[in-house]
Amino acid sequence: MDYQFKEIEQKWQQFWAENQTFKAENNSAKPKFYVLDMFPYPSGAGLHVGHPLGYIASDIFSRYKRIKGFNVLHPMGYDSFGLPAEQYAIQTGQHPALTTEVNINTYRRQLDQIGFSFDWSRELRTSEADYYKWTQWIFMQLFNSWYNLDTDKAEDISTLIEKFNISGSADVRAVCDEEVKSFMPGDWATMTAEEKQEELLKYRLTYLRESTVNWCAALGTVLANDEVKEGYSERGGHPVEQKKMMQWSMRISAYAERLLQGLNTIDWPEPVKEMQRNWIGKSVGASVRFNIEAREGAEVPADYIEVFTTRVDTIFGVSYLVLAPEHELVPFVTTPAQHDAVKNYIAQTKKKSELDRMADTKTVSGAFTGSYVINPVSAERVQLWIADYVLAGYGTGAVMGVPSGDQRDWLFAKHFNLPVVQILDGQKDIEVQADPTKEGLYINSGFINGMAYAEAVKTLNSWLEEKKVGKAKVNYRMRDAIFGRQRYWGEPIPVYFKEGIPYLIKAEELPLLLPEIDKYLPTETGEPPLGRAENWSYEDQYIYELSTMPGWAGSSWYWYRYMDAQNKTEFASKEAIAYWKDVDLYIGGSEHATGHLLYSRFWNKFLKDLGYVNEEEPFKKLINQGMIQGRSNFVYRVIEANGRATNTLVSHGLKDQYKTSALHVDVNIVDNEILNIEKFKLFRPEFTGAAFILENGKYICGVEVEKMSKSKFNVVNPDVLISSYGADTLRMYEMFLGPLEQSKPWNTNGIEGVFKFLRKFWRLFHNDAWEFNVNDEEPTKAELKALHKIIKKVQEDIERFSFNTSVSSFMIAVNELTDLKCNKRSILQDLVIVLSPYAPHITEELWSLLGNKESLSFAVYPVFNPAYMVEDEFSYPVSVNGKTRLNINLSLALDAAAIEEIVLADEQVQKYLDGKTPKKVIVVKGRIVNLVV
Repeated sequence: MDYQFKEIEQKWQQFWAENQTFKAENNSAKPKFYVLDMFPYPSGAGLHVGHPLGYIASDIFSRYKRIKGFNVLHPMGYDSFGLPAEQYAIQTGQHPALTTEVNINTYRRQLDQIGFSFDWSRELRTSEADYYKWTQWIFMQLFNSWYNLDTDKAEDISTLIEKFNISGSADVRAVCDEEVKSFMPGDWATMTAEEKQEELLKYRLTYLRESTVNWCAALGTVLANDEVKEGYSERGGHPVEQKKMMQWSMRISAYAERLLQGLNTIDWPEPVKEMQRNWIGKSVGASVRFNIEAREGAEVPADYIEVFTTRVDTIFGVSYLVLAPEHELVPFVTTPAQHDAVKNYIAQTKKKSELDRMADTKTVSGAFTGSYVINPVSAERVQLWIADYVLAGYGTGAVMGVPSGDQRDWLFAKHFNLPVVQILDGQKDIEVQADPTKEGLYINSGFINGMAYAEAVKTLNSWLEEKKVGKAKVNYRMRDAIFGRQRYWGEPIPVYFKEGIPYLIKAEELPLLLPEIDKYLPTETGEPPLGRAENWSYEDQYIYELSTMPGWAGSSWYWYRYMDAQNKTEFASKEAIAYWKDVDLYIGGSEHATGHLLYSRFWNKFLKDLGYVNEEEPFKKLINQGMIQGRSNFVYRVIEANGRATNTLVSHGLKDQYKTSALHVDVNIVDNEILNIEKFKLFRPEFTGAAFILENGKYICGVEVEKMSKSKFNVVNPDVLISSYGADTLRMYEMFLGPLEQSKPWNTNGIEGVFKFLRKFWRLFHNDAWEFNVNDEEPTKAELKALHKIIKKVQEDIERFSFNTSVSSFMIAVNELTDLKCNKRSILQDLVIVLSPYAPHITEELWSLLGNKESLSFAVYPVFNPAYMVEDEFSYPVSVNGKTRLNINLSLALDAAAIEEIVLADEQVQKYLDGKTPKKVIVVKGRIVNLVV
């Protein structure tokens, strides 16, 4: 029977499901291997051919590891909370749970038909209560913890309370708010319960505080930085502004150094590591206090502004100081004369996201507050400005401008005509234009003049600390993560408020379920959607937190739930965690480098601190798959001289003869760039009566590589390809497109070649009448060589994740065995095993036809034997008078005389000699035999 891929694939997908072939055990004598994909958000559009790329690679590796003797965990689930489902609910009134369920069913069908070896018994959904119960539980552990700098780890809040009881706040070294109280043990004892809770909130690892957020009024919610593009929401294109709100935050900054050092212990792509290093942004420098110059009639709630600098030696060159526009002191230091300018500038700044402000190096903008500060070392008056390149949440929200040492500062100073203090040498000799009679530290005083840079910095830091105007400091760019979202479709935060102070609900009351509401919009008074819930309060009297958790909450620990997905009493048992430990291979997109991957490492380290998990890092090895780009097709509409669009379309090769505009066309109605005109008219009914200017009777479309997108009509649905060619063809073709880590354009035109290869592979096992035809004869050396060459090649390729080169090697191997007319069981059975990770359906069928009773998933990868690769004979080309007539296989051990004797005795050779005796016989050992007649 010919290769009937539809029947074969349906048969084995059903078999795997019914027999739970890929179910992993939580204990095994085999070594463990944990393969994980970044799990998908189930959108309504389903999968296009770009989505499965990483899943196919991880599946190949998982199947390979199984047949190499590993107990493999390869799970799948859904990151099913999210803004898209909520927006759809707002538009339609349909509960997000219903649309999410429909979308998941579509994803599951598509994933199943591609033949993935997922352990579906461990499937999880972040929006299901039995999952988010444990996300809420982890939040509670964070709330009940603080970071002890002495032990360099998180500890239960009870250990902090014990310190307060014994010695007050004096010996507490913690990551905490800047504004914490200093008190004695007796003071703590006399505080009210509410006062104690207020103070403890300044130390907890998750806490409430006023934060600057990306507020989208149209969506009624806070957005993460990566959800904002150039001042507009990525979803819907709505305006976004910077706004101060009370928000839940998490002290990821407590783990900054551990997150930085941990990068040295994991096998991740260097670009991802570098992105995280830059995001963490460790800087060694000093904090310096600039006193605010007193101004008549002005009351400022602070005496100084503190800045952080990595080049304290440049303090002599400070020309101005800059505050973030949202800095809390801006309203107080702005003079009446500058009020309007500052107000207008702040309004402009609100339209930019923090990412835009950090990346914007093209514009120079700012506003003078009208106030001055005093340089602590030179006693010079320094103008105080605001500018949007300074962020309130980074460092102190203030920076010193040194135009002679920084290009951006120089541009700023030149743009606003500010003085530029010249530093002759930032390391040693600095000239300060100041009155030497004033008290202060001067470089030309000889105090640090002539010192080496490191010594000068150390001396300056000591002087600053002695004068109580600064000190050496290590700073990190990374800020605490804002955790609350003003949305409905997310995990409820298990907190209620009493007298305005947050308290946790009891652990036994988890999960705190999402309540039903009438609409998915904020309330008329501006509260989040949860404010619409009726009779939803704690103990019938206290208000619950109305924000929900962000999308990254459920994905920051999910790999542990996969280890023990059905556990009702723990997020995962200690035994399961001890066995699986961590993820050996993680595959997903690099776009998550400073979001999911950073938050996951943070939560993992926290859980380890509290003893719930054993590993410091969650993902040993990370691979970022490249993007499969869309191959867009275009038709060309003729434009008249007056600019009016006509109803005439001209073929690509003729378009330069006309003025045209390009229109995207659905790639699914284009075959080898030839447009199906009738389908196009159905696709764009306005062109039903259009005139088509053809080339040789065909309309040829233009081509361009772009991002795969519904708006560009270049999305290719895997369902269509699987229906036409089968899942095994799709799997191998996606790998064949190029290296896994690289982006590459999709071109359906090439898939036919992979399909033909699989048919040719199937043909090896069948005779001309398509009857299964495999024998038990001993294989030849050439057959063994072809087999062991592919055994070695595939093993090496998979181990280094070079899947595309394996596909071409399979094609070569099948061609060689076809030429050898090989149908030997010992050869073909091993070949089936080697190909099985790539094409699991066809190989399962052939494995069964070969008489095997167990699934191919339990087979053993064949052992490479280098002896079969040793060349002990050579197929000598035999030429007569310079023309090659035949080849003769001879041992390489034979000398020239023996080779000549065998060749001349050959019947075929005698026919070509026609009874004549050669005048000369030339033997080049291992190369050729030439007979001259």
